[in-house]
Amino acid sequence: MTQSIAIVTGASSGIGSVYADRLAARGYDLIMVARDFERLRTAANRLTEKYAIATTPLPLDLSKRSDLDLLLARIRDDENIGLLVNSAGVGPSGNVLDSSEESLASMVHLNVDVLHALTVAAAKTFAAKGAGAIINIASVVALMPERFNGSYSAGKAFVLSLTQALDVELRPKGVQIQAVLPGFTRTEIFERAGVDSSVIPAGMMMDAGQMVDAALAGFDAGELVTIPSLGNQGLWKALDDARHELGPHLSLDRPAARYLGSVTH
Repeated sequence: MTQSIAIVTGASSGIGSVYADRLAARGYDLIMVARDFERLRTAANRLTEKYAIATTPLPLDLSKRSDLDLLLARIRDDENIGLLVNSAGVGPSGNVLDSSEESLASMVHLNVDVLHALTVAAAKTFAAKGAGAIINIASVVALMPERFNGSYSAGKAFVLSLTQALDVELRPKGVQIQAVLPGFTRTEIFERAGVDSSVIPAGMMMDAGQMVDAALAGFDAGELVTIPSLGNQGLWKALDDARHELGPHLSLDRPAARYLGSVTH
């Protein structure tokens, strides 16, 4: 039985293409978004033939405001859309100091600004009708920012924080939201960034199909944050609990005593 429509951005390759395949297998009709129309159309036709679902390829460059506006309007106006997968994104080609300001700004715009606009539009639309779900692809570097390009890591931390914050608003309205934090995943992102993926230890590189299957298992279980390679869920719980324990100490009417001795008058 065909379910509601799922929008998948970055659907012509990598993680997005795997999400499109898995959601089609679950009976979702698809709106597939990517820049390469020929590749997108080929992927859409394959899924239609394989799963007997309807696919709509939308060749959009979401970094362009006019194209982004088209997708935002689709989210707001099509009442049959019930799931948004924010998978479109770009990675860095090196560290911050060795990258051009233009390339960093372009990366942050797509990974942060575009995802934010799509997430908010879907959140408002789904909340109004009391149903729907949003899956945001973040990264484990949101938790280990000092080990990767700072601009990229900060962008993924934004995705994680946005997802956690919106869950408080969306859950009471019957809308599910999930942040997926993959580690190294075998996709074309390395080739596009000019990075030799062979230097990454094989034990740290997950197949994209396995990653998405694990992420969807977390989604089915109702997880807010899914880290596909994390075997000991208690480690995440401990980190999250520690964050909440900080709460009562983060905003008080006086400085901590440890700072008072260094104050000069």
